Amino acid sequence: MKIAAELTEFSKTIGYTFRDPELLLRAVTHASMSSPTRGDNQRLEFLGDRVLGLTMAEALYDADKKAAEGTLAPRFNALVRKETCADVARQIDLGKVLKLGRSEMISGGRRKEALLADAMEAVIAAVYLDAGFEAARDLVLRLWGDRVRTVDADARDPKTALQEWAQARKQTPPKYLELKREGPDHAPVFTIQVRLETGESEQAKAPSKRNAEQAAAKALLQRLEMQNDG
Repeated sequence: MKIAAELTEFSKTIGYTFRDPELLLRAVTHASMSSPTRGDNQRLEFLGDRVLGLTMAEALYDADKKAAEGTLAPRFNALVRKETCADVARQIDLGKVLKLGRSEMISGGRRKEALLADAMEAVIAAVYLDAGFEAARDLVLRLWGDRVRTVDADARDPKTALQEWAQARKQTPPKYLELKREGPDHAPVFTIQVRLETGESEQAKAPSKRNAEQAAAKALLQRLEMQNDG
């Protein structure tokens, strides 16, 4: 099968040439573009999630011989979560080659975090089916790069950490308030405020409510920790 020029370039970007290009085409085809003759990437996404998980579990296990399970688990979650997969997808410009139906095109599907993350996992699965686990593992480790080494900076979920901080001081859980939503429907930007019962608060903006909440919680945590250090 002859592969489209854009997918040939994408293969160069990820450093892998497919023996069966149909696998890559399916990996970048969203359900909104599927047809009886062309499948979509949903089944591949399911498989790729598992390949990614095993790769990261092995990498973390080998990287820190003394880490306990309780230390490895949050690191693992940080490396395989949808936000990280979407970040890697943006890094290789995966959105540019996605095959989307008209409705997804209009709604900004090429920038949607969940859609990018699913496609990233599908590409991993495509490589796995094309050449086996070692090739897929090599791809993941190459694209994730230093994230395995620096994962501790992202491993602690800020919302959870802030809630634990409040509970340790016998405060009620932090409250999150949506202050503003800007931009078009296909590319919104949310402004979220987090507030403790003692009045401390921070705000953050992000393309999704969840990311904005996490960013606000992280900012407040950093400020509280600086106050304690002072």
